[in-house]
Amino acid sequence: MGFWVISGGLALVAVLLLARALLARRGAAEASDVPGIGLYREQLTTVKADAAAGRIDAGEAARLELEIKRRILEADRAAAGTDGPARAPRELSLGLAVGLAALVAAGSFGLYFVLGAPGYPDTPIAARLEAAEAYRVNRARQETAAARYAESLPDTPDPQVSEEFQALMGQLRETVANRPNDLQGHVLLVRNEAAIGNFGAAAEAQQEVLRIKGDGAQAQDFVLLAELWITQAGGYVSPEAEAVLGEALRRDGENMNARYYWGLMRAQTGRADLAFNVWRSVEGNVPQGAPWGADLPRQMAAAARSAGVDYTPKATVRGPSAADMAAAEDMSDEDRQAMVRGMVEGLAEELATEGGPPERWAQLVRALGVLGETDRQAEILSEAREVFAGNDSAIAMIEAAAGAGQ
Repeated sequence: MGFWVISGGLALVAVLLLARALLARRGAAEASDVPGIGLYREQLTTVKADAAAGRIDAGEAARLELEIKRRILEADRAAAGTDGPARAPRELSLGLAVGLAALVAAGSFGLYFVLGAPGYPDTPIAARLEAAEAYRVNRARQETAAARYAESLPDTPDPQVSEEFQALMGQLRETVANRPNDLQGHVLLVRNEAAIGNFGAAAEAQQEVLRIKGDGAQAQDFVLLAELWITQAGGYVSPEAEAVLGEALRRDGENMNARYYWGLMRAQTGRADLAFNVWRSVEGNVPQGAPWGADLPRQMAAAARSAGVDYTPKATVRGPSAADMAAAEDMSDEDRQAMVRGMVEGLAEELATEGGPPERWAQLVRALGVLGETDRQAEILSEAREVFAGNDSAIAMIEAAAGAGQ
């Protein structure tokens, strides 16, 4: 109801503004004199004043007054006989203003009925966030999502697997089933089941890998299980996948694969703002060969639009290519040193303005050590300790790189 009251009020304001503009123009036209008459009237007033002050005699004043009045009458008759623009009656001007305003209002409401959602109430931000969280908690589980995705796939022939490979897979499955604590066997089973598209079976085998490893499981072990489940569900991040991604991030908060999929989960559950913030830390740090790397810029742009963020993709900062290295072999020592220094300065500027993972900081302090800039290396190392305060593994990596570069 409030929407329609506001909309009606805006339409009324539009009517009043148009009516005021049209009537003001008409009133101004009516108030204006016939060209020249105003000047003649001023002259007539001046002559009377001069006669009263004795500056001209009475006879001359009478003659001038008569001449000016004659010119006024001639100007008035000339104006009456011209074909100047006709002035519309006041009622017609007012009707035109109302008609134009009604047309604008009708067109606006018509567009809203076609493009908008009449009757759909506005949702406060708190309610939207609450709805997004409720959806995240209650969304489809892995088994349901995988089944739905499998049903949506077109009927296509199964991948061609040789009889020899099928026999080997049968033996591997049997061996692993008889040796439940055989870590290497389960690792091989995960790899081969995934290779032939049995992602559900591969995920079950990876769960056994995590069970066998126990507390020794690494972040990437959990990421692999999440990737298998996500692939099985056609790109959907289920609650089960979310849980193992959380375990991966608890072990390694800088795991870019885990961070990417965590952002994907946030995007899928109605929190484009959180997805964009997570992906900002991934942008520019995509692991080589990551299958999602090519899609990340498009996904970030979509998340930014949904979150109302002004986003410009980062310029790609690349290291020396094979062509660069080949060219460096033919350089003099001075030119080669200049090239290396230029790359170091580019990396230093990137970290100073945009930040980066500990691997990039380690790369910078190692390069400074090679260049012999030990004082600057110490400054960068001190800054890195502040940036990664509380992350002992990151600090250890950077300090090790500083020692290796000296």
